[in-house]
Amino acid sequence: MKTLAKLPVTIVTGFLGSGKTTLLRHMLDNAQGRRIAVIVNEFGELGIDGEILKQCSIGCTEEEANGRVYELANGCLCCTVQEEFFPVMRELVARRGDLDHILIETSGLALPKPLVQAFQWPEIRSACTVDAVITVVDSPAVAAGTFAAFPDQVDAMRKLDPNLDHESPLHELFADQLASADLVILNKTDLISPEDLARVRLEVAEELPPAVKIVEASSGRLPLDVLIGLGAGSEEHIDGRHSHHDHHHEGEDDHDHDHDAFDSISIDLPQADEALLLDALSQLVVQHGILRVKGFAAIPNKPMRLLIQGVGTRFDKHFDRAWGADEARITRLVLIGQDLDAAGLEAQLRAALSV
Repeated sequence: MKTLAKLPVTIVTGFLGSGKTTLLRHMLDNAQGRRIAVIVNEFGELGIDGEILKQCSIGCTEEEANGRVYELANGCLCCTVQEEFFPVMRELVARRGDLDHILIETSGLALPKPLVQAFQWPEIRSACTVDAVITVVDSPAVAAGTFAAFPDQVDAMRKLDPNLDHESPLHELFADQLASADLVILNKTDLISPEDLARVRLEVAEELPPAVKIVEASSGRLPLDVLIGLGAGSEEHIDGRHSHHDHHHEGEDDHDHDHDAFDSISIDLPQADEALLLDALSQLVVQHGILRVKGFAAIPNKPMRLLIQGVGTRFDKHFDRAWGADEARITRLVLIGQDLDAAGLEAQLRAALSV
């Protein structure tokens, strides 16, 4: 019997809104005949990223696309890895003769190291190898310091105390995502000045092992050969990668992650005027320190659904597909931040939209 080669797996990680889903869409749209399975980890109650990926033009039927996308919706991937990740991987391992590659998109609040370590489990290790961990960096956000919960106050503290290397859990999470990387993509370079980009590159390089390459991209558009086939075998050396998560919980068997302090709330609204909705969301971001907004909106008299993705006060939007004939035309949003009051935020949105 012919022995099957190990199935390569690419793990795409990165901070909130860095462009992970856009990168995966680019990879799937340019798969060049490769048979690729996708695992999507959602932080929040809505399968927004999974729905976005299902719109990829990868030349398969909707039934086949639904079979390729696995959404793990209960918390971060490292927390649920033993409960949900293993059965999904076992199913893919059983089908590995029909697959060429697996892509895993982690939540923007996930720690990649425990996920990579899961590939040391005998049943997975014998069938799969981590081709690479790719960390996607939102270059404008890093330049602006918005990976921190309160960037202005944090920056002031940092300047006053040069020994304060890790000024917030968000910065530690960002550093841990870089520490596990085999390739780092500085994304959204078209939205940043050359001077700021050079500063971001230096800041990122300080967190990386010397051998890790840094590449630049706009909307994740890079040749597929740059992204897969790296052969890093990350599971072999991940234990030697230092992370703040290791330091904080050294010697502990059970622990809470730094990002347990984050809230992810979902809000359903009726149809809303596009300009009013975006203005209301911008006000919420400023007033309540919301880190990430994503979802779909129903715009009156528009036959298509409006996809909205926001990081800080910067919003990207486009009409992604037509509403289904039997589909309820409602607005569904996920807001991610700290100490969020779901009822209060919904009430404020409804008041701003007069609904």
